[in-house]
Amino acid sequence: MADLIGQAVTESHALASAGTGAPPYSAAFSAAPLAMAVVDREGLVTDANSSLAELLGTALAELTGSAAADLVDLASDTRTWQSYREVLRGRQAELRCTRRLKHPDGHSLWAQVTVAPLAGDTAGGPADGVLMCVSDISDHRELQARLRHLQMHDPVTRLPNRTLFFERLSAALEVESYDESGSTGRIGLCYLDLDGFKAVNDTLGHRVGDKLLAAVAERLTRCAEQAGHTRTIPPLVARLGGDEFALLVEDSTGTDQLADLAESVLAALREPFDVSGRRLSVSASIGVVERQAAGTGPTALMQAADTTLYWAKADGKDRWTLFDPERNAHLVTRQALAATLRAAIGRGEFALEYQPLVSMEDGRLRGVEALVRWNHPQFGVLAPNRFIGLAEEDGSIVPLGRWVLATACRQAVAWQAAHPGEPPIFVSVNVAVRQVWDSDLVTDVARILDETRLAPQLLQLELTESAVMGSAGRPLEDLQALSDMGVRIAIDDFGTGYSNLAYLTRLPVSVLKLDGAFVRGFQYEGEDTASVAPNPADEVVVEAMIQLAHRLGLTVTAECVETLAQASRLRRIGCDTGQGWLYSRPVSPDRISELMGVRA
Repeated sequence: MADLIGQAVTESHALASAGTGAPPYSAAFSAAPLAMAVVDREGLVTDANSSLAELLGTALAELTGSAAADLVDLASDTRTWQSYREVLRGRQAELRCTRRLKHPDGHSLWAQVTVAPLAGDTAGGPADGVLMCVSDISDHRELQARLRHLQMHDPVTRLPNRTLFFERLSAALEVESYDESGSTGRIGLCYLDLDGFKAVNDTLGHRVGDKLLAAVAERLTRCAEQAGHTRTIPPLVARLGGDEFALLVEDSTGTDQLADLAESVLAALREPFDVSGRRLSVSASIGVVERQAAGTGPTALMQAADTTLYWAKADGKDRWTLFDPERNAHLVTRQALAATLRAAIGRGEFALEYQPLVSMEDGRLRGVEALVRWNHPQFGVLAPNRFIGLAEEDGSIVPLGRWVLATACRQAVAWQAAHPGEPPIFVSVNVAVRQVWDSDLVTDVARILDETRLAPQLLQLELTESAVMGSAGRPLEDLQALSDMGVRIAIDDFGTGYSNLAYLTRLPVSVLKLDGAFVRGFQYEGEDTASVAPNPADEVVVEAMIQLAHRLGLTVTAECVETLAQASRLRRIGCDTGQGWLYSRPVSPDRISELMGVRA
């Protein structure tokens, strides 16, 4: 319609200049519902219709001769003003922009302004100027605002939803937002979910659950308002989904501010809720992150918050936990190890070291315990406590255990071949419970012994006391089959688990390995013990366990022997074998060869 009237205006001006009388289209221009004005090359209104006068709230006669740019605020930003000037000069085809105009009666309106050359103008510049059309789009803008509010807010709690939260978070992390004068340049986040909400939802239904969420949202909003009453921007409260909420603190003043906010939230949520005639109780776990906004992205901030929320849950719930970079680094390392563990077995990144097991009677080497090490390309040499738990979790302990067993057995045969004149030494290998349940351990052991030609009596398998005690069914059958094969079974860390001595009569056990805690508790003869309170019960307990083991036909190995005094007392009360730094740290196979035939 604007194009049609623009053409009409051009033609009416042409007829008028030809002296044909009143222009035939002037009535159409004047009566058009679209607010319009003809503007000359200098930007002054030469003609306007009553619709424009009514829209702007001014007299029609006052429009003629006024600056068009002032009427619709075209000079308020540089880009729009420059485009408008280009259209006037005939160098740009059209200008289209949106402006918020102030009406004389006090209300504001949104207007879409279009400026284009009158029809028939040449590229060299408009002969009659341009046509400016102004449309009131206030209703459209209001509808858009309502739709956006619906799109950006959660219908249950009426809080900002995940989309709006991330929009605000991204804006808060923009350089311009924290580079302003007076800004702290920091940002804080409390990321929480409700403890016990699932039980409410499952037992009372989603309708009650939604009402509870709405009540929680009210309390969170109240906490945010109280925390922000002295600040320009109060914390933003958002529902991210399910029973997860976030409180975003822009321009944070530090961890103390976030801690106070988290404490107030916990206290508010601990108070019971009255929902649909029921008294409901929930609590919250909160992950708190506070850091410099510079160099932080939305993804990194949310990952840190999610990790910290997990810590709060794991630490017992109904609490807040502050993000700890060191704890996170350990977690990241653990995840990195777990992701590469199984592949590392195939790449040959593991190696074995061996710690001597020495006869307490004559000090000779009787056997060795095989200890696996991971030569990680990124983290260096890792001890078993860094990865064995991970291997048990993901099942890679089974192939790793097979590799350790086969490697240790081959090494025992190699030592035997290299020292034919010395009594052969046995090799002791640790076995995880999952190896018993998730693999055919008996078949694996039989096959490896056959392949390596190692005598069964030179292999000892170590299982922890807590894993062995209470065994029944298949585990007990496997242990019995291995014992019948000639393999020795040892209980590791004895005295720290179930300590149910009755099981010793049922299990095919050959060796008890006393936990190092018993040995470390000994009083050392001839040494400075001023800092250690005497505890004669230690020796009594150890001596009783050794005597019991011997009566059952078992031998005893003491772990963590570090001093000659310890070794002397263990020898005196009848301990058979010792293991510890007094004799040697875990060493390479070559070093074990050097120790064979040598008295400790």
